[in-house]
Amino acid sequence: MLDKLDSSLRFNQEALNLRARRQEMIASNIAHADTPGYKARDLDFNSALSKAVERTRSGGTLSLSGTSAGHLAGSTTSGSDDPDLLFRTPAQSSIDGNTVEMDVERVNFADNAMRYEMNLTLLSARIKGMLAAIQQ
Repeated sequence: MLDKLDSSLRFNQEALNLRARRQEMIASNIAHADTPGYKARDLDFNSALSKAVERTRSGGTLSLSGTSAGHLAGSTTSGSDDPDLLFRTPAQSSIDGNTVEMDVERVNFADNAMRYEMNLTLLSARIKGMLAAIQQ
């Protein structure tokens, strides 16, 4: 029963986690708007969400296997080499090499925040529906 409930809410959980991660990236871009040479980053949300959903369908987390006793233990955490984390191409270049465009960042920040709230509202409605079904 708990497995079905968990799998039922997994998509919403992944979507909220990715929205929060994207919000952090946009906030970082805004914070570095005056840093010379800073390259604006953004998350390819659709690609990251489809990979996360596929990963959960195929059995959860990734695991590394060593073929020799001399291999170091690996980690599956994503860092700066995350393929879903991309550099943003500026519409107008700046002299100091900074690619942050504040108007674009503000629009993306507001859009992502609105979509995050929408995901929370949908998740809340789904949970309320489940509670209503249980109480009947």
